[in-house]
Amino acid sequence: MRDGSPIYRQIIRQIEYAILSGRLKSGDKLPTIRSLAVELKANPNTIAKAYGELEIRGILVTQVGSGTYISDKKPDPKDEGQDGKIRELLVRFVRDMRDLGVEKRELAALVSAYKEDDK
Repeated sequence: MRDGSPIYRQIIRQIEYAILSGRLKSGDKLPTIRSLAVELKANPNTIAKAYGELEIRGILVTQVGSGTYISDKKPDPKDEGQDGKIRELLVRFVRDMRDLGVEKRELAALVSAYKEDDK
């Protein structure tokens, strides 16, 4: 799976291709982060980053205690090149906030309330 781009991007492309080609369908369960990391000989954080970005885009849905599933939303083949850096930062931000116990629905209020001069 080596093509010069970051491994998490390669994973994202592979999952998107599998959805677009019909190999993965809405409701299909994906491997756990840990099992896919072992299979690909990759760091679990890399897999989590790929799953996280796909979840932000609505392609995957994670159900706590149950697993990660393909959603009803189809990937847009153009998405990969558009606003990639913004998406990458957003994925990291949402994951960091989740790690701190902040729920996704609280994020908009936090961002709106943020002032540039806050420390």
